[in-house]
Amino acid sequence: MSDPRRTPVNDRVAAAHLAGEFPGREAVTGTAAQVAVTVTDLRRAPGGARDRQLIFGERVTCYETRDGWSFVQADKDGYVGYVTADSLAPDGGPASHWVSAPATHAYAAPDMKSPDRLALSHGSLLRVTGETRGFAETPAGFVPMVHLSDRATRAGDPVAVAELFLGTPYLWGGNSRWGIDCSGLVQAAHIACGAPCPGDSDQQQAELGQILPPGSDHRRGDLLFWRGHVALVMDPGHIIHANAWRMATAVEPLQAALARIAAQGDGPVLAHKRL
Repeated sequence: MSDPRRTPVNDRVAAAHLAGEFPGREAVTGTAAQVAVTVTDLRRAPGGARDRQLIFGERVTCYETRDGWSFVQADKDGYVGYVTADSLAPDGGPASHWVSAPATHAYAAPDMKSPDRLALSHGSLLRVTGETRGFAETPAGFVPMVHLSDRATRAGDPVAVAELFLGTPYLWGGNSRWGIDCSGLVQAAHIACGAPCPGDSDQQQAELGQILPPGSDHRRGDLLFWRGHVALVMDPGHIIHANAWRMATAVEPLQAALARIAAQGDGPVLAHKRL
């Protein structure tokens, strides 16, 4: 059975390549669009619960817009859901740069004292059209070049990327510097390194890396999975994870975390994986 989180079909429409599987739905090819706001919730139904989030510049395929809501599929991981129609703009083409700092701003002018137009989370995507006095010229405004990296330049260590989010508030389904959850942190860390990564922890457990036998050593970058939770190993004695215990992204001693998570009823580690 296909995963409904990555199957672009609702009660009225289905992606054209799925039309034969869902009779009674209108087959649509969809149109390319991109996120035009700092961050937007990707919801399981119009006005419903947040499943994940999309950040500025991320590209989507829009299959339907109805009553102020757009039914979309995210390019980065195939996740399907609804975003507010006003959070999208027509696709402006591939981005040339990404925000590699924890966060930044787009300014009205190439001047740090000018009004800030837009806050941008780590991972936001931008099309740079020029450079003026150390600021990138983009359709969103002027962004400090020091906060950007060329799309061809990827991070080399997912744990170092995760550390950029230390102190970020925990947010269920969050994917930005203003709020992130455990799987959002893992996804941000790996995508920054150029590695494809699904959005939810059960998908990550099923699809990322190779499973290690019980008792294996813990190395930097390993992933530990519990029921509904995932963490990155920093070193043999510590993990980094977005967690509801601290309500933030935090570093925690590994053995203390294992004991605490088991004691609170979430059981033992279900999988230890290495990319």
